[in-house]
Amino acid sequence: MNDRSRDAAPAFDRPLWMPGPARSAATRMAAFTAYARQISRMALESYADLHAWSIGAPEQFWPAVWEFCGVLGERGEQVLADPQRMPGARWFPDARLNFAENLLRDCSNPEALVFWGENRVKRTLPRAGLRQQTAQFAAALKAAGIGPGDRVAAYLPNLPETIIALLAAASMGAVFTSASPDFGIQGVLDRFGQTEPKVLITCDGYWYNGKAVELQSKLAGLMPQLPSVQHLILVSYLGSDTDALAAGLPKGVSWTRFIAPYATVTDIDFAPLPFDHPLFIMYSSGTTGIPKCIVHGAGGTLLQHLKEHQLHSDLREGDRFFYFTTCGWMMWNWLVSGLASGATLLLYDGSPFVARGRILWDYAQTERMTHFGTSAKYLDALAKTGLKPRQDYDLRPLRAILSTGSPLVPERFDSVYAEIKKDLQLASISGGTDIISCFVLGNPMLPVWRGEIQCKGLGLAVEVWDDQGQSVREQKGELVCTRPFPCMPIGFWNDPHGKKYQAAYFEQFPGVWRHGDFCEITRHDGLIIHGRSDATLNPGGVRIGTAEIYRQVEKLSEVVESLVIGQNWEADVRLVLFVKLQEGVDLDHALAARIKQTIREGATPRHVPAKVLQVTDIPRTRSGKIVELAVRNIVHGQPVKNIEALANPEALASFANRSELQD
Repeated sequence: MNDRSRDAAPAFDRPLWMPGPARSAATRMAAFTAYARQISRMALESYADLHAWSIGAPEQFWPAVWEFCGVLGERGEQVLADPQRMPGARWFPDARLNFAENLLRDCSNPEALVFWGENRVKRTLPRAGLRQQTAQFAAALKAAGIGPGDRVAAYLPNLPETIIALLAAASMGAVFTSASPDFGIQGVLDRFGQTEPKVLITCDGYWYNGKAVELQSKLAGLMPQLPSVQHLILVSYLGSDTDALAAGLPKGVSWTRFIAPYATVTDIDFAPLPFDHPLFIMYSSGTTGIPKCIVHGAGGTLLQHLKEHQLHSDLREGDRFFYFTTCGWMMWNWLVSGLASGATLLLYDGSPFVARGRILWDYAQTERMTHFGTSAKYLDALAKTGLKPRQDYDLRPLRAILSTGSPLVPERFDSVYAEIKKDLQLASISGGTDIISCFVLGNPMLPVWRGEIQCKGLGLAVEVWDDQGQSVREQKGELVCTRPFPCMPIGFWNDPHGKKYQAAYFEQFPGVWRHGDFCEITRHDGLIIHGRSDATLNPGGVRIGTAEIYRQVEKLSEVVESLVIGQNWEADVRLVLFVKLQEGVDLDHALAARIKQTIREGATPRHVPAKVLQVTDIPRTRSGKIVELAVRNIVHGQPVKNIEALANPEALASFANRSELQD
């Protein structure tokens, strides 16, 4: 392996990492490029050439992904109908396939799932066992009257049973939807109350930070408010007697009793379904109102995930694929699709900081992890713990670290290569629930530049536009996608005329997807995300991305994390920065001055906040995203519309009625 990682102080004119020629040539991306040359009869000498072909010839590119990744199903003749309509273009209108069949396909890797519930529960499940248990659960669902289009909901931790339930539902064309068990009753009702599932699968509780959290009281309060549920199925995770627990709940039955009559079933009748048959209902974060219910189709989800896993992440049969996620975040759905590439999924549920913060690295070493997926928030926290996995663990199998949830600051690129491993692909990735995948992400054949996402996704016509709708480079603007792509939502639930869908993405630039990210394309053809457009700051009429400030503030060892908003002030906007500091550290004049000076030197004087205030915690969604808009509402005396969307709503108290903001 030719490792070209830096070995001295950061040198910003050269990449942090570059794959050696042998490693690059052995990637799935390299193999696909060779395949694409045959199909296109073009030289395709660079990734830029390959990307240009992928968006310029979609009727060649997407069938090439289908064939190269070995999708099971009938593709049909037509690739794209109504290509000028966005939304409204239809992909593979004659195709028939089954999502579950593709994930349960035969392969040479015998191990499907490994599960760690903190350091208390460990399980493994071979592919043959996964297929058999899916067959049993599918048979039980059919006997219970579940069929195509019915909703099957999971209010579960990241357990093997959650994946079994998804696969069983998908095998017959039922629509799967999920929420993490740390959601409160109102948070669940805001989601499942809209989509009206017939089946709700849950459990006795879960482990978090070494403590058992029981769900019985939540379920007792929830069930009377979900009249659509005909069957409440309980999994035993804490070791409770779920037969006894189910007996005390309306329509309750234990998982084992539900499937017991079908213990001898081994075959699955995979329904051949249209490409756009509904597979998942996903939910927006809901921090500005009741969550949007985003419906994703089976074919687009499968094709996009296969492309992102195999080509952009170099995921291969037999790899050991981990993502730290809950079932309330789209990264769980993304992780599960790794089965279609023959990978073993490494599931984890609980706190990432048990066992003195070492648990995930214990897992990585023990299970020979090849792909470590996490959030920027976790990597920030890891850097401040002083843990050095590179010194303490055997990470030789690890080839890639994937990070999403929020922008990854340049300093975190440094710490990953310094403290975790020098020779790996660090792929910051960005997209979202809206497309159940990524617009911009990694490439195992390209260099990693400090602070940059490596590339645009194949098949996605990603550009950055200014306010006048002009494409720009090395200039901040809106992330847009100018042409249709297969993983666009097939619609929103209960939006029969598509008005909510149209308003969400196509209102500012008709016929063009506006994603809501404030970003720029770099001179390396990489991308930097500067924050959400709706949280962009406008002091003096100049647009500033929140991530530009966070990158500077969190260089300081005293700062755990920060949040910045624009406060309406004297007919303009002034910046207010809130900081959560290390335990035992108080914000004094000297530290506030150092924070401002760091921002001034690392960004510009326009980025310097008028006020720096200390808070006890920073509010986040349950997927770990900072909620600037909720704080802005609090500061301006406006209500937060959906407090149930927050993981730590109590944190908002630190921002309310601050006397410092009155002058």
